[in-house]
Amino acid sequence: MKWNLEGLALLAASLTCAAPVHAQSATPAPGNETIDVAQLFATTCGWCHSDGGRAAGKGPQLMNTTRDDDYLRDRIKHGKSGAMPAFGETFSDAQIDQIIKYIRQLKPHEG
Repeated sequence: MKWNLEGLALLAASLTCAAPVHAQSATPAPGNETIDVAQLFATTCGWCHSDGGRAAGKGPQLMNTTRDDDYLRDRIKHGKSGAMPAFGETFSDAQIDQIIKYIRQLKPHEG
């Protein structure tokens, strides 16, 4: 497999950011998981989905996406080879649902 510098940086960033999130998810009791989704998104997803998901970056803009929740859930859990890492072992199903809710509520910044 051929890795370029950008790919290695993305991998390192996703692994670095994913570790603290995984540690946080172990603390709450199952079903009672609450996370600061905006902060999680900024530190984990913001490397590719710019402006909190409001603009395209290395990854697509997520605000106003026409993809359904099942598609988003699958992409978050399983990633996309060569494009997005899988977060299925990092985030619980409840956390992924909160991320999808965050994406659905994205609005342009006022002002």
